[in-house]
Amino acid sequence: MKKAKSIFGGLKDNLPSGIVVFLVALPLCLGIALASGAPPLSGIIAGIIGGIVIGYFSNSNISVSGPAAGLAAIVLAAITELQAFELFLCAGLIAGFIQLLLGFMKAGSISNYFPNSVIEGMLAGIGIIIILKQIPHALGYDARPFSSEVVFENGYSWASISSYLSTLLSSMHLGAVIVTLISLSILILWDKIPSLKKFKLMPGALVAVVVGILINKLFKMSGNSLAISSEHLVTLPVPESAADLAALVTMPDFSGFLNPQVWIIGATIAIVASIETLLCIEASDRLDSQRRITDTNQELRAQGIGNILSSMIGGLPITSVVVRSSANANAGATSKLSTIIHGVLLLISVLSIPVLLNKIPLATLAAVLLLVGYKLASPEKIRHFLKKGKFQYLPFLATIIAVVFTDLLTGVGIGLVIAVIFILQGNMKRAYYFSREELEEADEITLKLAEEVSFLNKAAIKKTLKNVQPYSKITIDAKGTSYITLDVLELIQDFANIRAKEENIQVQLIGFRTDYNDYETDQHSHITINHRRAM
Repeated sequence: MKKAKSIFGGLKDNLPSGIVVFLVALPLCLGIALASGAPPLSGIIAGIIGGIVIGYFSNSNISVSGPAAGLAAIVLAAITELQAFELFLCAGLIAGFIQLLLGFMKAGSISNYFPNSVIEGMLAGIGIIIILKQIPHALGYDARPFSSEVVFENGYSWASISSYLSTLLSSMHLGAVIVTLISLSILILWDKIPSLKKFKLMPGALVAVVVGILINKLFKMSGNSLAISSEHLVTLPVPESAADLAALVTMPDFSGFLNPQVWIIGATIAIVASIETLLCIEASDRLDSQRRITDTNQELRAQGIGNILSSMIGGLPITSVVVRSSANANAGATSKLSTIIHGVLLLISVLSIPVLLNKIPLATLAAVLLLVGYKLASPEKIRHFLKKGKFQYLPFLATIIAVVFTDLLTGVGIGLVIAVIFILQGNMKRAYYFSREELEEADEITLKLAEEVSFLNKAAIKKTLKNVQPYSKITIDAKGTSYITLDVLELIQDFANIRAKEENIQVQLIGFRTDYNDYETDQHSHITINHRRAM
């Protein structure tokens, strides 16, 4: 038997990634609080709880939780309607309890039905949004980030887009541009220069931040016009005493439990936050280099606990967040220790060093996020997906476009509808049937795939492979299979190449082909599992 790994193991790998996520999360927590019409500290509180508390209770190794931009509009409307942030905190408590209930009801399994084309499209769309929203910070101009609002505010018009871009370019601040370019150079070269490998514990993002602060300090000392003004620096509240810090914390007004509108808002937050979390968990598992599978029901329970605690001490609602999770994965995180470290650093920063953090140029943080966005939406990744059949790349492209020009949930919904239409088009000829036997105590297993295997079978296969015991033997037979969706192929490949090797599972693959792009005769499939118990 393999010993369970300690939560505090792998400090060498996860300390640098924890620092990177902290640097990414800090301005996001503040910005989302501002966009939500909430006190600035409420975003930091949510980030601390998301890192330390949810990081501890969740079994996801890559995802990072905190205040989410996707909830900002809902929070802003709710606070405006209730006319009191204290009443809104009661809605956050209700949302947390509902998420706990959903976790115990095993509602997390819905995430198994998100096809990979939609998940990858969502990630690429978010990458594009990150890039577009960070360009103003990178150029040092207080323009609204490029978004669907800019495109559609006067009706869809290329003139409005070109006008926005020309104003952005003509009003940029040269000092911010210099800091951005130097920061990007450091981030790109830090992991590529062999002589710098001995400084692995010091992440490139931290080096970029320090250099950015020093460059701006030189600009100011010389009285140069290149100096970056305070509105383009991180802004943290600076308490001068324990009383000041206590005054920044807001407690819920429990009379809100008697207000029906508070309950409606709480239920709305619970549903939206849970869906966003499940989408992020599915995406985070794909970003995990070890392809570990997160228990989504446990994740919902962890999110519920986090939202209850956050609301009790004046924090915003929390979800698992793709931006921070992707930054975590790209920085080399190997366990949830990274997200806990980022939460601890947020706590330390708000208690001890807000003055120092307020010297960080937003241009440097924009450089970090620009690189994250590029990795999520890299041309290579998009070209790779475009080589797949139309049943893969059309939902992929539709999800990207919809996420960029609408919002996360609407974009994913559109992608899912298109994916389901294609699946149903080829799966109307035969009813779906699934049967399997228990896997416990089995030492030899045969998993026989039927003639057609679509992404609708992903959940069943995923659950089956998850339950395969260490040191057992499994044969996956595809001799009679004419089509297997890419989702299932990647699932089997990850199981055979990664998890099976780690847990000494013998895997034999029979009858698999290199090309399953022909979908014309695709029908629903069934999977039959036979095994022989150990004698």
